[in-house]
Amino acid sequence: MIESVDWTKIAALITAGVCMGLGGLGPSLGQGFIAGKACENIGKRPENGGMILRAMVLGMAITETAAIFALLISLILLFVVT
Repeated sequence: MIESVDWTKIAALITAGVCMGLGGLGPSLGQGFIAGKACENIGKRPENGGMILRAMVLGMAITETAAIFALLISLILLFVVT
């Protein structure tokens, strides 16, 4: 039987899960869009493939920072608050 409920821990765990869920959704959609457009442009202009690939990798690295920030916030919620 649960004698006392620590609502702070419950809220932190739920918030960490939601943060990672939503924080991973946006970057994954953005990276898929970037990769699709890069493949489309390489198909149209294969001679510029190297330049398009470099721009794609840079765009994906910048897009991934949002997911990394969400991960950091979730880890703080898990290990500092609980």
